[in-house]
Amino acid sequence: MSRPGVLHLIDSLEPGGAERVAVNLVNRLPRDRFRPFLCVTRRSGPLAALIEPDVEVLSLERRSTFDLAELRRLRSFVRERNIAILHAHSSSLFLASLLPQPLVWHDHFGRFEREERPDWLYRIALRRAAAVVSVSEGLAGWARERLQIAPDRVQYLPNFLPDFIEESPAAAPPELPGTPGRRIVCVAHFREQKDHLTLIRAMARVVKEEPAAHLLLVGKEVEPGRLARVRAEIARLGLEESVSLLGERDDVPALLRSCDLGVLSSSSEGFPLALLDYGAAGLAAVATRVGQCPELLDGGAAGLLVRPGDPAALAEALLRSLRDPGLRRSLGERLAQRVRARYSASVVVGALADVYDRALTQEKDRS
Repeated sequence: MSRPGVLHLIDSLEPGGAERVAVNLVNRLPRDRFRPFLCVTRRSGPLAALIEPDVEVLSLERRSTFDLAELRRLRSFVRERNIAILHAHSSSLFLASLLPQPLVWHDHFGRFEREERPDWLYRIALRRAAAVVSVSEGLAGWARERLQIAPDRVQYLPNFLPDFIEESPAAAPPELPGTPGRRIVCVAHFREQKDHLTLIRAMARVVKEEPAAHLLLVGKEVEPGRLARVRAEIARLGLEESVSLLGERDDVPALLRSCDLGVLSSSSEGFPLALLDYGAAGLAAVATRVGQCPELLDGGAAGLLVRPGDPAALAEALLRSLRDPGLRRSLGERLAQRVRARYSASVVVGALADVYDRALTQEKDRS
């Protein structure tokens, strides 16, 4: 019996949470059960280099959701390869919903606590969806309550530690600003949701008590003007010698191993991959109590949790960690163990494969 084909759809392959998850999942799809495909609906990007050689990739160049020429290309690709399931990530849902194959939607929207989405539009796109997979319990609740998706068709599925981090050999540590033992790192693209401004204000408090503390900000500007606001706040608080903007990096695992403490100051989250990255590097972490951060950090047993938008509380947690190497070591070890036990590829992809099996069974029963 032929293995069913599964086509993951994602709008781009620029570095980002949803994009990384799409690549990770298609790479780890069990080949003895499914044939893997990937459709990039708008533009490629650096993550293309991480796709396994046996994954056939279709690159569209849509100019709009209803780009008829690209929609015809997609339909032909799906038909010719006998693809049985469409797995649409984020806004690629609206393109995938125009095809007749069983649809699994993967909701990565980390800003749901701050931004409203048009319920009616998603209800239309999901009217025949076989399943909704959400990266947080909050998003799963939104799908059940606001979109009125049947509870048995909605599943919370955490992100997982990708193989290229989990199994990567120790690279030579990069040269970084700051003093060993005092380096704090934040891996987060520059967007309002990540609330870098609260982190900068917390650092102003930290360096008053620990002048050698140094914050490294890793990520690219996603929302225009956001980086300028961060730079202005650094200058206003006189932190130019205590905060370094490293931009987007392709050596994040090695960079993290040269740091001492990971931080995430988000005002809203889904399931942040940065905390998995910190765990993979054995870093202790401080994060805000939003999205799945409390779950990832085991309610505070595997990392320190603080209120969002509170520079004083964040500074206190950072100072506590910097001043106590034993605490950092134990929290880093607990987070590393938790990441490997609960957020490994085998655990998460196995659960997703079960979602596919149920979708295929439902489709067979309808036939």
